[in-house]
Amino acid sequence: MNSLRDFVEKLREEKELVEITKEVSKNLELAGIMHALDGKPVLFKKVKDSKIPVVGNVFSTRQLVSSYLGIDRKDLVPRLVEALNDRIEPELVEDGPVLEEQGEVDLEKLPIPFHAEMDGGPYLSSAIVIARDPELGRNLSFHRMMVIGKDKVSMRILPRHLNLFIERAKGPINVAVIVGSPINVLLSAAISSKEGQDELDYANSLSPVKTVRLSNGIEVPNNVEFAFEGIITAETSDEGPFIDLTCTYDVIRKQPVMQLTKMYHRKNPIWHALLPGGPEHKVLMGMPREPTIFNEVNKVAECKGVNLTPGGCSWLHAVVAIHKNSDEDGKAAIEAAFAGHKSLKRVIVVDDDIDIDDPADVEWALATRFQAKDRLVVKKNEKGSSLDPSADQETRATSKMGLDATKPMNAKSEHFDKAEWKKVNLHDYL
Repeated sequence: MNSLRDFVEKLREEKELVEITKEVSKNLELAGIMHALDGKPVLFKKVKDSKIPVVGNVFSTRQLVSSYLGIDRKDLVPRLVEALNDRIEPELVEDGPVLEEQGEVDLEKLPIPFHAEMDGGPYLSSAIVIARDPELGRNLSFHRMMVIGKDKVSMRILPRHLNLFIERAKGPINVAVIVGSPINVLLSAAISSKEGQDELDYANSLSPVKTVRLSNGIEVPNNVEFAFEGIITAETSDEGPFIDLTCTYDVIRKQPVMQLTKMYHRKNPIWHALLPGGPEHKVLMGMPREPTIFNEVNKVAECKGVNLTPGGCSWLHAVVAIHKNSDEDGKAAIEAAFAGHKSLKRVIVVDDDIDIDDPADVEWALATRFQAKDRLVVKKNEKGSSLDPSADQETRATSKMGLDATKPMNAKSEHFDKAEWKKVNLHDYL
């Protein structure tokens, strides 16, 4: 699998793609249909006021991500961990599909959705910014971008790597923006890398990546649908409101303005729309944090799996499975999980006989193996997530909770083990 469009064609062939042939409006209607489909991959062939089709919900489940990477669902997190720990630098080439067409930027001609009635404007929701610092190297990161003009956007920038690049430059910086990326690039842009680590190395380890250099010197994957050259200026403008990962509205803030100066795209391009707060948003933003949690937990205990749960917005709540070797492993895993994902608000640690993807199985572990008097960890006045509306919106201060729902090492196993049944083939009886 090489590109987003290759995977969309695969979904069509396997009859997993909903194709909308009726013309739809990018103003509320398109997003409304995506939401009604509840994560089903969809292609909008005709979008009013644009000649470009739109695809959405493409990677809305872990199974879809696994299908693109050509692996079993159970092997997904181990594969992400393997790629995180064994990064490979991508090859720079002279040409690629994204350079097939180029010209001036006119955002009004693109099928950029106005998602919901209270939004501040149309938003580029799947856009990835690629920036380079002379000393720290390349960085990829997601940034929502509200359209404020024909070639201008107001972009949400948190105090992370891109913000550091801007501060170090002490002035406007040249960047690239890509839309319509394959899953390996999308996941790499969402992962929490350390300063100086190139996210495209991670993407290339997941699935091969080749890059091309734009005229402003920034290298981008050569198979994305769109690439823009941009300048992040010193100007600021209102950004928001906008629905975030928690399906609540984020507030209006003054944010940096980016001037888009040139556009590149493939012939007959496809626009990737990411429904804010939808299943695809949760998969792409939450799942890349699982290998970072896994690595931290694995330093203190034998980690067997991590799941950032949908009910916790795929961001704030996690379930971690370990194989216990001592009674201290459960609480050690709790502390390590919080270190592996700073936004984490609640973590449940279970034994490796529990299905961490099954909420009922996790609750069973809580019901039968957890005692709050000595297995509960509460952390007060910790820095949490800006996405959590219950946290202090100025300081991000929050309370965190860890629950050790593992079996005690010194207990009789029959008191905590699940009963087993004879395995039968129902076809022999029905």
